[in-house]
Amino acid sequence: METHPASQATARGPMGVMRFLALVLLGALIGAVAAALATGFVNAVLWLNEALLVSPRSRMMFDRPDMLLIATVAVPALGGLMVGLLHRAIAERRAHTPADVIAAVQTRQGRLPARAGALSALSALVSLGAGASVGQYGPLVHLGATIGSLGARLLRLGRSEDNITIACGVAAAIATAFNAPLAGIVFAHEVVLRHYALRAFAPIAAAAIVGYVIATSVLERGALFHVADTAVPQPWEFALFLAIGGLGALVAGAYMRATLGVARLAAHLPLAPALRPAAAGALLGATALWVPDILGIGQETLRFATIAGAYDSGELVVVLVLKIAATALCLGMGFSGGVFSPALVIGTLFGALCGSLVGELGALSTDTFIYYAVCGMVAVTAPVIGAPLTSLLIVFELTGSYALTTAALASVTLASPIAAQLFGRSLFDIQLQARGLDLSAGRGRAVLQSMPVGEHLSRDGVTLAPSVTVDRAVAELGRAGHGEAYLVDASGRYRGCVTLADLEGARASQDAPASVGELATVERPVLHPSTSLWAAMTTLETVTGEALPVVDEADDETFLGVVYETSIARAYLAHSDELRQEEHGTG
Repeated sequence: METHPASQATARGPMGVMRFLALVLLGALIGAVAAALATGFVNAVLWLNEALLVSPRSRMMFDRPDMLLIATVAVPALGGLMVGLLHRAIAERRAHTPADVIAAVQTRQGRLPARAGALSALSALVSLGAGASVGQYGPLVHLGATIGSLGARLLRLGRSEDNITIACGVAAAIATAFNAPLAGIVFAHEVVLRHYALRAFAPIAAAAIVGYVIATSVLERGALFHVADTAVPQPWEFALFLAIGGLGALVAGAYMRATLGVARLAAHLPLAPALRPAAAGALLGATALWVPDILGIGQETLRFATIAGAYDSGELVVVLVLKIAATALCLGMGFSGGVFSPALVIGTLFGALCGSLVGELGALSTDTFIYYAVCGMVAVTAPVIGAPLTSLLIVFELTGSYALTTAALASVTLASPIAAQLFGRSLFDIQLQARGLDLSAGRGRAVLQSMPVGEHLSRDGVTLAPSVTVDRAVAELGRAGHGEAYLVDASGRYRGCVTLADLEGARASQDAPASVGELATVERPVLHPSTSLWAAMTTLETVTGEALPVVDEADDETFLGVVYETSIARAYLAHSDELRQEEHGTG
């Protein structure tokens, strides 16, 4: 139905402004709830780390060495057992992650399940509290997104608003965790929405600002690390920062490949899925008896790595390699947690190693050591999460140093493009691709890949028994106004198709067949109800005809109907128009 210009003006007038302001207010409310929960989550992790002898401070203060050795192995193992049992209550038998948030938004499905979100957050809390080498920011992102989706569901908002409220929760979680509202806003757009629209920007900004205020003023959340005044690096050092970016891409790739490789290996182990985290926890604890730095989130390790001389080169190599291995082990074997925090630690260790090696050559002042650590941090983190701008803003908002941010920019310049070419845009995208959702070709393709052709199934096609004569078939097609018919036997099984041109040609020949069954072709591809619109479009490129037959997936023969080429084209145009309005709409 055509919309009158006057009605469009009304929709963008006072009522449109009121709806927009209501969405901004909702964003702020979601930001407040997400920030409060994120802060409570982080504080609960810190309390558990102290109580369970995971944090360096609690380990130093504990005066029973024998019990400390037992706790170092037992706590991660028992935590892993609890995590495995919790995952049995989730439909997918795994914790939900930011990859699920991205998939929900990019396919426009939204509606993150609240129960799975709550169980995933609890699983991550247990994992982090027990000292698993996983991250806290991934669970916080998913928790914030779940709060946003729940708000949209309670208010019965549409898909576009649901995506915006999800992004609001994500932005608030990042702003709260890092004390970085700009990074929260950009992360929500860069990683989750993957587009910028005025309609989405204001609610997301409101959520991030509220999260930041709650984190800094109300609940007094401290920054991840602090950087004192630093010297300005020499011009030639920027060449080293670029080199750190290129090498950091390889470190990021090794981290991602190790995590995915352990997950593939775990699937073939003769061990029940619920017991895999416990086994990983026991192995982690045994290794931590030697190098306790690999336990937990690793914030203390990160802070020490930014201080010149805190680790020597040999120690940095050991901790770096073991941190990659420990994180891959924990995530691959089923612990719940994120990849963001370990990437920060791994990257900082890598950058500190580069700075130490340069310092051993006598070409580095301790005043510029922090530049190498920060450059390594963003060189590894940006490719892993697929967010170079967010990584840079985190550096700027945490340090307030333009010089440090410029140095980090030099590293990101090479890190993200190289990693994208060699490994993929991010670990999230690689995980989604393994699940059958390829985001490399953009959001439009992702939406079409998630839409089954069964929604466009039609029974208007001409169906004929294989025994029908050619003359009768021509008459049936003429009455229906179609150019092809589909042969279905008495049992409802598909037996091929015939075109009007084939029938006319056969009727004009001297050796006219007795029935249409003798003319039927079975070379035309068939679809299933679950076949995606994207796959159907690809199939149509190799087929000449007006429709494709759809058969049951169970026996691959039972005829269900047809999907017309025009229906597929209309669906593609409709979804493209929806995406265009969502991404560029202002009202």
